[in-house]
Amino acid sequence: MIVSTRGRYALRVLVDMAEHATDTRIPLKEIAERQEISQKYIEAIMTLLSKNGYVDGVHGKGGGYKLNRDPSEYKIGDILRVTEGTLAPVHCLEKDAEKCPRESICRTLGMWTKLDNLIEGYLDSLTIADLMEKR
Repeated sequence: MIVSTRGRYALRVLVDMAEHATDTRIPLKEIAERQEISQKYIEAIMTLLSKNGYVDGVHGKGGGYKLNRDPSEYKIGDILRVTEGTLAPVHCLEKDAEKCPRESICRTLGMWTKLDNLIEGYLDSLTIADLMEKR
């Protein structure tokens, strides 16, 4: 599994938003400047996060985004599943993958399954609040 820039930047943006949270929405321009990410790329990420219920956004003058829950309620694994589609290390373990005809004789399936469980367990044990603490 290789996490794309979309996944990495989504995490950076959410940590930034948590660290700069106020009662008002944060303009994307501010986040883009602090994180040195293009505003256009952040817009695409925020649309995805908004559609999946991670942030609330308002467009237009006075608009921006804000987190809609406490940073401790944002699991890293969930965010990466939204941005990456899967955390599976191999195709046959992806959520909607077709059953592999070699499954019953595959000598490596157990290894991949254990790795998948380790990855998911680890990423699901971390939250945005944890990332805020670790510098």
